[in-house]
Amino acid sequence: MIRKAEELSVAYNEHMRGGDGTVIVRKFIRGPEDLCGKGRLFANITLNPGCGIGFHVHEGESELFYIMKGTAEYNDNGEIKTVQAGDVTICPPGTGHGITNRTDEVVEVIAVIVRYR
Repeated sequence: MIRKAEELSVAYNEHMRGGDGTVIVRKFIRGPEDLCGKGRLFANITLNPGCGIGFHVHEGESELFYIMKGTAEYNDNGEIKTVQAGDVTICPPGTGHGITNRTDEVVEVIAVIVRYR
C-alpha cells in the first residue's frame, strides 16, 4: 500500500495538551488498524515559533519523538532538556512529556505512539 502526500490528513490543534499556539499534525496513518492495533499515531508534527504540546502522561503506551529539524525544549517527566535535529525522545508508559519551540525557527518532529495493552 502507498499513501500519497495529498491523502494525508492534517489537523491544526490549538493549545494541544495545554501547550501554546497551534500545533500542525500531519497523520501518516488513518487509524490504529494501519499499525495492526499496536499503535495509534504515526505523524509529522510542526511546531512554529512559540508553539508547543503541553505536559501529559502516557498510560499503557509509549510515545517516541524523532527531532527532524530545529531545537526545542523537552519536558522529560518534569526535567527540562534541550533536544535538536537527530535526537530521539522516549516517553515510556506511566511517564509524561511535553515539547515547546522557544526559538525563531520551525521545529519538525516525527511522532509514534506504541500501545502496550
